Amino acid sequence: MNAYIYIENGTYLVAKAFGAQGECAGEMVFNTSMSGYEEILSDPSYAGQFIVFTMPEIGIVGINNDDMESLKIHASGAIMRNYNEFSSNFRAQKTLGKFFEEQGKFGIYDIDTRYLTKMLRQEGALMCYISTITSDKDELRKKLEAAGRIEDINYVARVSAKDEYTHKNAAWDKDAKCYKKLNSIGKKVAVMDFGVKRNILNELCEKGLEVDVYPYNTKAEILIEKYKKGEINGVFLSNGPGEPKKLVDEIAQIKKLIEARIPIFAICLGHQLLSNAFGYPTYKLKFGQHGANHPVLNLDTKSIEITTQNHNYNVPEEIAQVAHITHRNLFDNTIEGVRYKDYPVFSVQHHPEASGGPNESKYIFDEFVKIL
Repeated sequence: MNAYIYIENGTYLVAKAFGAQGECAGEMVFNTSMSGYEEILSDPSYAGQFIVFTMPEIGIVGINNDDMESLKIHASGAIMRNYNEFSSNFRAQKTLGKFFEEQGKFGIYDIDTRYLTKMLRQEGALMCYISTITSDKDELRKKLEAAGRIEDINYVARVSAKDEYTHKNAAWDKDAKCYKKLNSIGKKVAVMDFGVKRNILNELCEKGLEVDVYPYNTKAEILIEKYKKGEINGVFLSNGPGEPKKLVDEIAQIKKLIEARIPIFAICLGHQLLSNAFGYPTYKLKFGQHGANHPVLNLDTKSIEITTQNHNYNVPEEIAQVAHITHRNLFDNTIEGVRYKDYPVFSVQHHPEASGGPNESKYIFDEFVKIL
């Protein structure tokens, strides 16, 4: 198939496509990871975005159910230099093309991703409209204008679980080739699902924590009552997609959890929502941080960790008035972690659960256990 791409800066491109026919709008961002495309595609935080992979060869590893971070592709689509129709990995259960076809999504290839990455680096994240059906530039422009911007859509409501459930799998056992089972330490956490990755739940269970997952719109009073009764010992605020300041009611519920002095740990979007709940509005980065090779300095230990990142928004420097800054990104010196001064609350911007990516930050889950 041909794919026709219109970008909001007026750029019009023609490429190839695989998977299902279709068309949709999305925000174009680039990801510098050398591996882990399956985990990236199934990460709910990418809802509403087209992922430009800087790694030129995509598809060789294939797809397997065990590496999925959720049940489906949440990204609007993927853009790559070379698409490989075959898979060459002993764990592969299907090809990338078959995966996209089953999911009703399309991937874009045979395009200069270096050109796109340079454009995004210079101009910032850009909205685009991609179609395998409509080729007319003016028609694509009109469809993009009618689609609305990513920051105006509540993608959290789309990706969050609809009902409460319990998660019992721990980390992957490479020898047994399966996920380990929970070995409980007698502590339970409530996970607020704003688009949680499966491996975050696995790492919480790996530390012996019992995990109950709640929909994004769960009222704080429910969790506060469970905390008072000893039914939960703390709350985890998950990653997720979109503009954090738009989640007004979710921020209001988090304020109540803070005031109840419940132990809270948060990652990515949860980290940003905490900042807003404390009264320090987040801001949008030019092109965000998306990759698995970002150096982060732990300001407490002075050690450097290579981390996985996926965010377009960041907490402001003014957060230092109410929180101790614990981590900084060495690419741009932005804040990567905070510990609030007067509350049992802390959070990080990067992803200590990795998947895919390095494992150097997994100790952060131990910090949560200590607080509990």
